[in-house]
Amino acid sequence: MDTLLDILTFRRFLAPYALPFFYYLGALGVPFAAWGLLIWLRRRYGGLDQALQTGGALARRHTRRRDRVLFLLLFLAAFLFMELMWRLLFEYLIAFLQMRDALLLLQEGRIGG
Repeated sequence: MDTLLDILTFRRFLAPYALPFFYYLGALGVPFAAWGLLIWLRRRYGGLDQALQTGGALARRHTRRRDRVLFLLLFLAAFLFMELMWRLLFEYLIAFLQMRDALLLLQEGRIGG
């Protein structure tokens, strides 16, 4: 019961337990959700599927294969960079919480004394 009271009075944070869940939700869930949304939109709106196919055919007709491969590689690099930035954001959040915990222990005299 003390733990629940500590959480409700903000003496104890939920973030150390919730951050890994939200990290994986963002790192894995968002790309798969976007892919699923695209599939759903293509099935739901036939005109959108036709527009995507026509646009793809035009892009293939008016660009060189090398340019399409370069675009795909740039997209892949941007995606990996986004994943790296997402990871770094959560590492900084976790490090902040660890520093807070260490400072609280130092204030209470349980370490460094």
